[in-house]
Amino acid sequence: MTQTDTYVPGLEGVIAAQTRLSRVDGLRGELVIGGFPLEEVAAQATFEEMVYLLWHDALPTAGQLEAFRDQLAELRTLPAATLALLREAATSQTDPMDALHMGASTLNLGVTDQAGNRRLALRAIAAFPTIVAAYWQLRNGQTPIQPNAELGHAANYLYMLFGEEPQPARVRGLETYLNTVVDHGLNASTFAARVIIATRSDMISAMVGGVGALKGPLHGGAPGPALDMVFAIGSPDKAEPYIRQKLDRGERLMGFGHRIYKVRDPRADVLSAAAEQFYQAAGDMGLYELARHVEKIAVDLLAEYKPGRNLQTNVEFYTALLLHGLGFPTQIFTPTFAIARVGGWTAHCFEQDRLIRPNSVYIGAEGRTWQPLDQRINTAHNLHTP
Repeated sequence: MTQTDTYVPGLEGVIAAQTRLSRVDGLRGELVIGGFPLEEVAAQATFEEMVYLLWHDALPTAGQLEAFRDQLAELRTLPAATLALLREAATSQTDPMDALHMGASTLNLGVTDQAGNRRLALRAIAAFPTIVAAYWQLRNGQTPIQPNAELGHAANYLYMLFGEEPQPARVRGLETYLNTVVDHGLNASTFAARVIIATRSDMISAMVGGVGALKGPLHGGAPGPALDMVFAIGSPDKAEPYIRQKLDRGERLMGFGHRIYKVRDPRADVLSAAAEQFYQAAGDMGLYELARHVEKIAVDLLAEYKPGRNLQTNVEFYTALLLHGLGFPTQIFTPTFAIARVGGWTAHCFEQDRLIRPNSVYIGAEGRTWQPLDQRINTAHNLHTP
């Protein structure tokens, strides 16, 4: 490689994979998953149907869906070593994403052939909710609740978190969220998982890599602060002065703007509808209406303060509202994101069939000669931490 080759920071705009899993159109504000427009499939499919679609490029029949659900239910229970590790993590109040990272790393069955990786993929999808729920119970001084094989994936997660069989409205709300964020093109965590599996490492190692990438605030995000702003405003009449003060101070409005979408994030529309449906059935419509009002004021003021940038509502805003309504503490918002995205990561890993090995452009020194230790002087001024 020569110094004249093109360097693209962050690989932005570089096509590094072909996929049938999802298509993201940031200019039009469109997201297609498994051939379906997001708004067509997210609010109707179960999470098991969505993962099956990504794995097999077709929706399951009733018999196939039952078999797939049974396979996942069989693998929900955690090994004793995983629970022991989570107990230790809970004593120091470890961050839930770190606990998920540690717990996931114990799921490896020690096989890396194709059949083994499929089994490990099933185990990761099945066990991620159990890890998060068990850790949350332990962190709060409670005994983990064992999985219920009679419940679907989303319902079982709610059951393990809250200790009671959830109402259909709560299950549908969570299911729509999981489906909405299950896959989103070649994002950072998906790319990380593909890089790892491309070395012929095992599926669990790839999933652990995905969790590590998702933990970063530039990718996994922080949906909690978007809702914190709504609570801080408190009433519709305070929305405009509050948001103006933030913008005057140069602060960012969480839940608005997106690196890819130059128009409104389509996931925000789907989750807004899901939140409205849930809050009408089992929540506080006053909070929902306040959030809608805050959203409108924020979008209007962003257009005023940052003309031409078209900063619209992103997925974080209504993620926070929906998960809060479902009773989720903000500390497990991002782990719940991982519980969804592991379905997409596994599907991408099944697609990846070639080692990923980009080049780099060397910009360091040339022509240096070796000096014995006793002849060296301290001339290093621009130290870089590796």
